[in-house]
Amino acid sequence: MSVEQVGVLDKGYVRLVDHMGTDLSVVNAARVSFAKESTEMKGKDEKLINYLAEHGHMSPFRHAFITLEVKAPLLTARQWWKYCVGSDHTMDGWNEVSRRYVDEDPEYYIPDDNMWRGVAENKKQGSSEEHLISQGQHLRRRLLTVTNSCDEYYRDALRWGVAPEMARLFLPAYAMYTMWRWSASLQSVAHFLSQRLADDAQYEIQQYAEAVEQIVEPLFPVSMKALMK
Repeated sequence: MSVEQVGVLDKGYVRLVDHMGTDLSVVNAARVSFAKESTEMKGKDEKLINYLAEHGHMSPFRHAFITLEVKAPLLTARQWWKYCVGSDHTMDGWNEVSRRYVDEDPEYYIPDDNMWRGVAENKKQGSSEEHLISQGQHLRRRLLTVTNSCDEYYRDALRWGVAPEMARLFLPAYAMYTMWRWSASLQSVAHFLSQRLADDAQYEIQQYAEAVEQIVEPLFPVSMKALMK
């Protein structure tokens, strides 16, 4: 059964917009080399998908696509976008809401008191598993103070006739939610998941990766199982 939308963090989500193809699309992209085509999934087709994934034959997985709408804090969006830019095999589409034109009230990611993580000893890891419970309430209150003040300055600028593309300078960047649509091949999605479901991935993007997996896996169950081994 397909999953249409999964809530993430305090105000975010991942939503299925569209998809193209099935596991059979992957099979037939591979079988075209021999001028053959399967009309329904059989055991031999599942074995073929497993063989393709196991031996790194990825081009057939690029014939299945998915489009997702994502609402996430900018700190997650920019990390996700850097993945798209840095992966030379991907054929991704990315279109994001623009604060040049949109002047709706911004929303912010405000972690709960018990979700503030400490710094990691290894600088390659952004944070440790330690949670700063004693300081959490104070940190959350400070973040709310900052975002509320910035909201006020932003709305004042708009009220005084400042263009949204300039008024947005008052908005605090990394805590602010943004929304975009991501279209990607099945190979690209699986590669994203292999990196962002890892134990050492940043907590916030892990949560989004789990949501992506919940949506994509039922649509391409054989291929996803093979690619995620």
